[in-house]
Amino acid sequence: MKIVAGNSNRALAEEISKYLDAPLAKCQVRRFADQEIFVEIQENVRGEDVFVVQPTSYPANDHLMELLIIIDALRRSSARRITAVIPYFGYARQDRRASGRTPISAKLVANLITEAGADRILTLDLHAGQIQGFFDIPTDNLFAAPVMTRDIKERYATDNVMVVSPDVGGVVRARALAKRIEAPLSIVDKRRDKPGESEVMNIIGDVKGYDCILVDDIVDSGGTLCNAAEALLSKGAQSVTAYITHGVLSGGAVARVTSSKLKELVITNSIEPTAAITAAANIRAISIAPLIGEAINRTALEKSVSSLFS
Repeated sequence: MKIVAGNSNRALAEEISKYLDAPLAKCQVRRFADQEIFVEIQENVRGEDVFVVQPTSYPANDHLMELLIIIDALRRSSARRITAVIPYFGYARQDRRASGRTPISAKLVANLITEAGADRILTLDLHAGQIQGFFDIPTDNLFAAPVMTRDIKERYATDNVMVVSPDVGGVVRARALAKRIEAPLSIVDKRRDKPGESEVMNIIGDVKGYDCILVDDIVDSGGTLCNAAEALLSKGAQSVTAYITHGVLSGGAVARVTSSKLKELVITNSIEPTAAITAAANIRAISIAPLIGEAINRTALEKSVSSLFS
C-alpha cells in the first residue's frame, strides 16, 4: 500500500500516514512559471494499491487539477489500483439543475476523476448521498457522525441535548446523530431568498432549556448558522453549538461566527483550517484522520467499510 498526498491538505495526509504507520510516498507536485501543474512520482508504485489524499477545497480548480494529474501519473506508472481519497468533494453543491441551462457540475467532476484513471473513491459526508451514483466506480461515503458523537458525549450531559437541523433538507443527517446520542430532534424552518443569504422563519420543536447542537455537512458563509443560533436562543435554548463536517468558511465567515451567539463551531479537518480559523476563539477543529485511516486500511485488506458506522 502507498499513500500519496497532494498540496490541498498535507497535514491531514501526514496524520493518516501516522495512523497507518505507512510513510507518505515521495511525490513532487509543483508549478511551472505559467502555473501549469507538474507531478512526478519519485518511487516505484508498479503493482501497488495507491491512495491519493486530496480534498478539492479552495482553490477548488487548482486542487481538482492536481488530483487528476496525480491519478494520471500513477496510472501511467502501472499502479495496480488507485483510490482517490477526497475528504471534501468540491462542486458537490451543484448536484442538480436548479434552473434551466445550468450544469450538473458534480457529475462532470465525477466523470473527470473516473476518466483520469481512479479505480475507487473514498469521500466524507457528501452534500447529497445520490452523488455516489454519479461515479461509475465503487464509492464509499464515510460519515463524521461517530467522531462528532464521541466529542459531544465528552462535553455535554446528553440528557439535556437537543439535535437541531438548520433546514428541512438536513433532517436525515440530524436524525442519524440524534439517534446515536439518544437525543430529541428539532428543525429550523428557513427561507432562502438568494444564494448565500438565509432568513430564519420558525423553529419546529420546543428547545427551551436545552443545549442545542446544530448539525450540517457544510458551513460556507456562516449566515444560516448565526441566524439559527439567534432564533434558537430567542426560543429559550440554553446554548447553541454547531457541529459541521466541512468548514469552507469563505469570505467574512470567520468574523461572522466569532461575533455571533454561537457558543462554539466545531468542524473537522477535512479542509485544512486557515490561520484565521485556528485563531478564532469559538471555532475548534477535530481530526477525522483515524476514521479515514481505518477506512483506507479496511479497503486495502478488502474488509467491510460500512461496519465502521453500524
